[in-house]
Amino acid sequence: MLNQPIFTQDTIVFGLLMLALGFVFYTSTSSNRFWKKFYKYIPALLMAYMLPGAFTTLGIISPEWSVTNEAGEVIKHKSQIYYIASRYLLPAALVLMTLSIDLKAIYNLGPKALIMFLTGTVGVIIGGPLAILLISIISPETVGGAGPDAVWRGLATLAGSWIGGGANQAAMLEIYKFNTDNYAGMVIVDIVVANIWMAILLLGIGKSEKIDKWLKADKSAIEELKDRVSTYTDKISRTPTLSDLMIILGIAFTIVGIAHFGANTISKFLTTNFESVRDTSSAMSSFGSQFFWMITIATIIGILASFTKLKTYEGAGASKIGSVFIYILVASIGMKMDLTKIAENPGLIFVGIVWMLIHVVLLFLVAKIIKAPYFFLAVGSKANIGGAASAPVVAAAFHPSLATVGVLLAVFGYVVGTYGAMLCAELMKIAAGG
Repeated sequence: MLNQPIFTQDTIVFGLLMLALGFVFYTSTSSNRFWKKFYKYIPALLMAYMLPGAFTTLGIISPEWSVTNEAGEVIKHKSQIYYIASRYLLPAALVLMTLSIDLKAIYNLGPKALIMFLTGTVGVIIGGPLAILLISIISPETVGGAGPDAVWRGLATLAGSWIGGGANQAAMLEIYKFNTDNYAGMVIVDIVVANIWMAILLLGIGKSEKIDKWLKADKSAIEELKDRVSTYTDKISRTPTLSDLMIILGIAFTIVGIAHFGANTISKFLTTNFESVRDTSSAMSSFGSQFFWMITIATIIGILASFTKLKTYEGAGASKIGSVFIYILVASIGMKMDLTKIAENPGLIFVGIVWMLIHVVLLFLVAKIIKAPYFFLAVGSKANIGGAASAPVVAAAFHPSLATVGVLLAVFGYVVGTYGAMLCAELMKIAAGG
């Protein structure tokens, strides 16, 4: 059972998240010697992620909790802040950040981004069975079980989440029929391990220069893209008027509305007319995800808008407003990180950590070989582990103009997620001797 936090009302919780963000931005721009030194090593984005996590760990707020009523019934409650941030603010941010996009420059980034994404996928696929083999030597009961209780079946849902996302995770649960009574344990592993890795990735952004030097990476194409966008922004930059700001918000949320309408329509059409999409155990079921279509439509319309006069609103701060939305999303994601969950099932958490380490080691190995920048490594990883909700966040942390790279890679994750997770599950079955 999840304990009830001190604050359960979303309006109060949102106020605390905004207080945390305000504190981060105030201190990160302070001339105080301590804060200057602090943010030299700790990126502001990491703090925006960790402070809400600290609130949750201390029991001040929580993404979900349970209470028992007078009749002895357990009633589950869930904060809607992450839902609102991911369904309203994320697509709006993607629209505003793609207004100034330079497709030619993104194309010139070359194949390394895709190579690192696929490396991340392979890391997840082979990481699962290798983790089972390694842990079985130390603690065979941790990765044992039979029938619906077999741990490898539960880990198959983790593979779905770490390659594609929620829809792929649900498909794995349906395909491999893991005991739903034990499913919550797998969700905890997913949240804890993925969030720890997210924190490490964000920490690495502050040290990306050193990492790139060690990788001997060629960042010229990325720097060219950032310079072209920055030059264009400087050329059209102006002091935004109230009219500018209202039009920018009008553009963003009108497109969000269109994206939701299109996502609902496409998802309903596909699930109604195609059995393979309607069947949650099918590899095609991901295409029934409204979230997938919402992100895809918002990004496509944003890219199309970059070919119109709407692009000039970048000069009035369109991407800055998009960055505000991204930081709110980051805080809502950080709110999910409750470090006390590690103690609930340390064995499975350890399996997840070993699995993640294999994914990470493979990424660094390939990045070193092909001299890929840390940007491609970080975004390639999050396009798998986190998908469209977090890949643009990590990409935008390097530069707002790079957010679209994260989205495009995350879309690949949706496409290959179920197939990759099924391959991983079958390998884990063999590794577990099942």
